[in-house]
Amino acid sequence: MRNLVLAAVSSLALAACGMQGQDNEREGDTVASAEVGTDYGYETYGEDNLADTMASNDDRYMGETGDAQLAEIEDPEERPIMQAQVVLDRVGFGPGVIDGKMGMSTTNALKGFQEASDLDVTGKLDEATKAALAEWERIPATRVVTIPASWGDADYTDMPEDVAEKAELDRLGYTSLDERLAERFHTTVEVLKQLNPGGRPAGMEQGSGSAARGATATPSATPTTSETPKSFFTAGQQVRVPNIGGDRIAPGEVDNGDWQRTLASLGVGTEQTEVDRIVVSKAGKTLKAYQGDKLVALFTVSSGSSEFPLPLGEWKIVGEAYNPPYSYDPEVLGKKDGKNETHQLPPGPNSPVGVVWIDLSKEHYGIHGTPDPETIGRAQSSGCVRLTNWDAARLAGMVSQSTQVIFEA
Repeated sequence: MRNLVLAAVSSLALAACGMQGQDNEREGDTVASAEVGTDYGYETYGEDNLADTMASNDDRYMGETGDAQLAEIEDPEERPIMQAQVVLDRVGFGPGVIDGKMGMSTTNALKGFQEASDLDVTGKLDEATKAALAEWERIPATRVVTIPASWGDADYTDMPEDVAEKAELDRLGYTSLDERLAERFHTTVEVLKQLNPGGRPAGMEQGSGSAARGATATPSATPTTSETPKSFFTAGQQVRVPNIGGDRIAPGEVDNGDWQRTLASLGVGTEQTEVDRIVVSKAGKTLKAYQGDKLVALFTVSSGSSEFPLPLGEWKIVGEAYNPPYSYDPEVLGKKDGKNETHQLPPGPNSPVGVVWIDLSKEHYGIHGTPDPETIGRAQSSGCVRLTNWDAARLAGMVSQSTQVIFEA
């Protein structure tokens, strides 16, 4: 990954998306130790991988290492589309929300992979594409993980609709353990429930294993207050999840503790491809990333609207802000609510700009995440380029101030 500190973002006067300037580092919030555990705010996978304990371990599929107990819980279903999605996600062609269905984002991802592989660009999982993906056949569509015990002690809060009430919160964090788990594995709560019928991993016998503890088809008892939303899943439970990879966080690569925790929570690693140019297509609803003339990554995006159109042309990246606060101004957002009150919203994955802001030389415009990953490519944005939080975080590790940005019709 490139140096995460591109520049202190001192002026992000973002009229279209409503964010104002913040530094991309927090004083006193750095990671200077390579020790496992407490220094990071979560239990890490190991000394050579600072992702969380649910990190992918592909060696288990090669029969070399891994947790034999988890590896033996085989998925009873064939999931060819989901398997293609997790592979595409691993190699840089983001299918958006991983759901086992052929939607727009998966079609875009296939087209990108086919273009990069010099195949006919069909957007279909045809035989030539299957052959090109064959080296990944050993990677199953799903795997079983254990939700960290610490997740049971985390704060989950209902997200108010009223902007003023949001401004009173300390953080726009996850609303439930379910939402946090879904974002960690690039999917939705509904898909997780399908993979875990009755609260147990598909393929696990009734009543066996730790998945049975407190896991039923009704919400768990993890939350302790009436204000905290309940979850279907619970800490310490074994669950079947999409088998995303590429989540290794190399020691010493991230000097911002809050950002390192964010990467871990999104299943995004530090080993990203450096890119020279990114091209956003309004018509195609895609962001393509190039290394020289070679396409190396593609993500589906939302970009602009009739009121705030995508500014076509060439731009530069001037900086990145990680977990930025958000300045809500109804006037610049084109919202007439009769109050015209501005509010400073705290950071977090449920922020209107998600977990990262990539600032552009075009005033008031940038590339950022979203609290609603399922809307990417379908809902319009307020002029900016919007991705899922995990794709936005991954892109942030690919670009630098020398990366050329092109917006085209």
